Amino acid sequence: MGEGRMFPEFETAARGQKAGATVNFDLHFPEDYQGREVAGKTAQFSLTVLKVEAPRLPELDADFAKALGIADGDMQKLRDDIRKNLEREIASRLAARNKQAAMEALLKVNSVDLPSSIVNSEIEQLMASARRDLQSRGVKDADKLPLSADLFREQAERRVRLGLIVAELVKQNELHAKPEQVRAHVESLAASYETPQDVIRWYYGDAQRLSEVESLVIENNVADFVFAQAKTTDKALSFDDVMQSA
Repeated sequence: MGEGRMFPEFETAARGQKAGATVNFDLHFPEDYQGREVAGKTAQFSLTVLKVEAPRLPELDADFAKALGIADGDMQKLRDDIRKNLEREIASRLAARNKQAAMEALLKVNSVDLPSSIVNSEIEQLMASARRDLQSRGVKDADKLPLSADLFREQAERRVRLGLIVAELVKQNELHAKPEQVRAHVESLAASYETPQDVIRWYYGDAQRLSEVESLVIENNVADFVFAQAKTTDKALSFDDVMQSA
């Protein structure tokens, strides 16, 4: 309720009611409703309010701070931790936003011939990923589900095109990930955890995980290179704008 997931008639009927109240109301289902047996029809519902609850904000005191991991209950430490986490999150989102803009600029100004074999291989990977996602969501026999390659072609071509452009830029301008850059990135990822050193060891204990970090560092190097060559303008964003951006 209140999240827009139900028909508005339900929320209208429930609004203002007390526990124990029963309300009857009509609901007309849209013609394109997914349940074909009721699509386009009007049904009568009876809604009974069992309980009415409201959120109650906790007191901002030592107990609250302790519940959030501040052992001595110091509220100032909690505020400082929250500020650091927010600043770290904002910096991360702004970096991602800027990197996305840099990659879009590269795609816009560079034309690349795409080898069909690489595109087809990318399509296969995207299809496999889609099936794994469906399977994780409980879709039965998702691995056998027929998927059209055309559904993934545009995304595959974009990824291959960008990959070729980035690879050439890295090669020509020596933008490879340096060990110290990888270390710094791992440390920044680990900083938000309670035991950063354990997280750092976790990354360095697996070649695949470390390779993924190296790829991110290379992307960052490419984005920095693009911005160094381009004319840019600063744009002020509100906190909400930044947090809502992907």
